[in-house]
Amino acid sequence: MSLQPLSSFPEKPLNIKRALLSVSDKTGISVLARSLHKHGVEIISTGGTAEKLKNEGIPVIDVTELTGFPESLDGRVKTLHPKIHGGILARSSYEPDLNELQSLGISPIELVVVNLYPFKKTIHKENVTPEEAVENIDIGGPAMVRAAAKNFAHVCILTSPGQYNHFIDEFERKSQISFETRRSLARKAFEHTADYDSHIARYFSDYDGVELPELLTLSVPKSGELRYGENPHQRASVYGSQSEYIDCFYGKELSFNNYLDIDSALEFMADFKEDLPTVAIFKHTVPCGVAAANTLHDAYQRAFATDKVSPFGGIVIVNQPLDLKTAESIDSVFTEIILAPDYEDGVIEFLKQKKNRRLVNIRKFPTGKSEFRIRSIFGGALYQQADHVMLSQNDLKVVTKRKPTQDELTDLLFSWKVVKHVKSNAIVYAKNRATCGIGTGQTSRVESSVIAVRKAMNADLSLKGSVIASDAFFPFPDGVIAAAQSGATAIIQPGGSVRDQEVIKAADEHNMAMVFTNIRHFKH
Repeated sequence: MSLQPLSSFPEKPLNIKRALLSVSDKTGISVLARSLHKHGVEIISTGGTAEKLKNEGIPVIDVTELTGFPESLDGRVKTLHPKIHGGILARSSYEPDLNELQSLGISPIELVVVNLYPFKKTIHKENVTPEEAVENIDIGGPAMVRAAAKNFAHVCILTSPGQYNHFIDEFERKSQISFETRRSLARKAFEHTADYDSHIARYFSDYDGVELPELLTLSVPKSGELRYGENPHQRASVYGSQSEYIDCFYGKELSFNNYLDIDSALEFMADFKEDLPTVAIFKHTVPCGVAAANTLHDAYQRAFATDKVSPFGGIVIVNQPLDLKTAESIDSVFTEIILAPDYEDGVIEFLKQKKNRRLVNIRKFPTGKSEFRIRSIFGGALYQQADHVMLSQNDLKVVTKRKPTQDELTDLLFSWKVVKHVKSNAIVYAKNRATCGIGTGQTSRVESSVIAVRKAMNADLSLKGSVIASDAFFPFPDGVIAAAQSGATAIIQPGGSVRDQEVIKAADEHNMAMVFTNIRHFKH
């Protein structure tokens, strides 16, 4: 979109003679009000804000004095009055507006300081009622914010205590507020009201049980600047509440690609967080080695054994506090990021000896059936529920003559949880709760299987007695036959192919056990 310059606006500094202060969050409001009063600004205020300022000895004109109309409807109506909105919306550089204000007995308001009822905070309280939530939907506040932001050429709008210091600094140095500052604050004001309304809309969608809204409204605050995106020529930032999930307490700031890798690692370990000590090694958002064992150190050794080349420069994530012995093994290979829910004594000091790595504390995992995922595509986005489906032994359907042994069942469920996080087409060989070979992201399922077998051979891992997991059904018997020839004895797959009977027959002919999940785990 091509934007024309704002040449029609009077790009002049703004003198402030009257200010309207009406805030829910009163942090810093007294400091701001004192600065305004010191410079001879007349202050208009409402309710609790007016009371606070008066108690601190700051002269205030109550809105009811200005409008000649009392607050009504339990405070629902305070500022919705022409003497307020006329003063905010008047164009002080436009003579007809000034003449009309004079005839109506209205004076201009050059500064509006408003933040809104705490709707977001209210709806996150335990046992909040719909009535309480609705009462915290601000009406007059957004009206004033939007009016002041629309009229930024003649009015300054502040919507956050975080803006006060910059405003005070400029105002006290220049006794005016620049056009550029007002325009920037107007943009932030509209972002503020858009965010507010998006949370209200989302609340009503949740209340009505609407999981796929007709209008997808997103309001996600910027949480950090990034040096660049996937490549140095791409600009990027990160948005959201990542600090709720992780704390990168050592090393350089995380990059765009780091965030992608960590996201995949967290999603993965969420499925293993309550299992035996488990280690997963990731490279380019894909697990290249996974194992569960009685100790974290044993789990790491077995995960690393899957593929001893790919882990270089990768990510290691664990589901238990990281101990020194395991840390020393991890340290023997350049590992860019280590994620753990905690670190035992001495581990952090040891790992900090190398500068080119990041240490991350896992605060919580992304879990919950209500979570949805968004992917941008041409002209818009795709929106889907997160894949948090987990299976137990009782969910499996044995379709072959031979039933899997208990050890095979354990490995089948383990490999099924792993294959869910491998890019399609995905094949995972596993034995004794450790991956032996992983084939990922190929256009042919046979090619993925070939890669998985080759990785096992390169690592000198025997596939005899292993199990194989496939994220989608085998369309032909050839995949089963190849698995049998490689030494696998059991298969877990969704089933659902028109050739299921041929596939089952091939498994029976090779004395393999096979179970169907009736659910697939495509990951594109």
